[in-house]
Amino acid sequence: MQGAKLGLSEGTALYIGGVLGPGVLALPALAAAVAGPASVIAWAGLLLLSVPVALSFAALGARYPDGGGVATFVARAFGARAAACVGWWFYAAVPVGVLAGAMIGGQYVAEALGLGRGIALLGTTILLAAAFAANYVGLHLSGRIQVLLCTVLVLLLVIAIVTAAPDMSSSNFSPFMPQGWTSVGTAAVVLFYAFSGWEAASHLSAEFARPQRHLRIATVTTLAVVGTLYLTLATVTVGVLGETSDRSSVPLMLLIEQGVGPGARTVTAAAAVCLTFGAINTFVAGAARLGAALGRDGALPGWLAKGTGTGRVPRRSLLVQAVLTGALLMVVAAAGTELDLLMQITSAFLATVTAAGMAAAVALLPRRRPLWWLAVIAVAFTLLVLLFSTWLLALPAVVAAAAMLYLRVLPREPGNSGHREAEVEPTPQRT
Repeated sequence: MQGAKLGLSEGTALYIGGVLGPGVLALPALAAAVAGPASVIAWAGLLLLSVPVALSFAALGARYPDGGGVATFVARAFGARAAACVGWWFYAAVPVGVLAGAMIGGQYVAEALGLGRGIALLGTTILLAAAFAANYVGLHLSGRIQVLLCTVLVLLLVIAIVTAAPDMSSSNFSPFMPQGWTSVGTAAVVLFYAFSGWEAASHLSAEFARPQRHLRIATVTTLAVVGTLYLTLATVTVGVLGETSDRSSVPLMLLIEQGVGPGARTVTAAAAVCLTFGAINTFVAGAARLGAALGRDGALPGWLAKGTGTGRVPRRSLLVQAVLTGALLMVVAAAGTELDLLMQITSAFLATVTAAGMAAAVALLPRRRPLWWLAVIAVAFTLLVLLFSTWLLALPAVVAAAAMLYLRVLPREPGNSGHREAEVEPTPQRT
């Protein structure tokens, strides 16, 4: 039985929440620590990259709406084995990514309230539990929650930018590039985490009531909102905080304090919750649907396929993600793993997924048309980002090898659904 589909407002809120994630709470500081004021170039470059990536994913999602997302696109372009690798990359990246996002939110809430590490871990756990619980009930409910949180979030960030901007100083942009040009590329790898929601959102394409129309509107709206907020927030952060921006773990709180005053801590805690929940909610939703689709297609055990149909809840896949994330949380808490390492690992996986998705777009979209050229540009930019990932690329390589071993050793049986989701075939076009 199929459930309710997403309306335009709910789908757009999920897109905005997925892309405008908790990275904005910590990434301005991490990027500034690597590249200084020149980190603004990395922000602008990745913003430009996100335009062809987003539009290409929207075009593919409208043509082939499916819970498999990027893996589905790659399967159509390059076959089942390549799709299995891409699916495993994203499925492995989500526990690391949502944990990193929840940790950022937990740390911000604890700092805003003047509390310690224990409260930060408690906040992390609560945020993760809330996202998994909302998705267990169903995407329609989590979509409604996302609309409210997205509205509050955008208002809070606009307030932070507008109230702090008058205190910007040109002296804080000098020296502009203290670590040289290569530092901008390194910063881009860190910042890729902030632009990685498009992969997660691609898994929700089949959940829209009218994919061919709604996906395009949701994507363009998200690009406009996120692009404006990211670039202005990064510029104002450097211009107002200067060297302080790369030394603080809570740069957004300092920025809000500059403009709002004593009430900044409460505002920051609210922004942290909205940013964190919005992103992990979208990633969890996407990963759950991907796992079910991979089970359906034989790239993961078939029992995961239950809940594959549009509007249904893939609770088995969701449970696997919850167990993996919880186990990783315990390991990270015991080992004291640094947040930036988790974000870099996530970025390496998702950049690899994006590169594969854009290669699929080049293969599937009508040749020589504007969207095809955008996909070509996106492939080039994403490969450039991957070059700066260095040793982290070994992780996707290991996961891909594991996927190939699974397909070779274990039997590939269709999942419980016994059928593929309905596809929207593209209107024939002259090439």
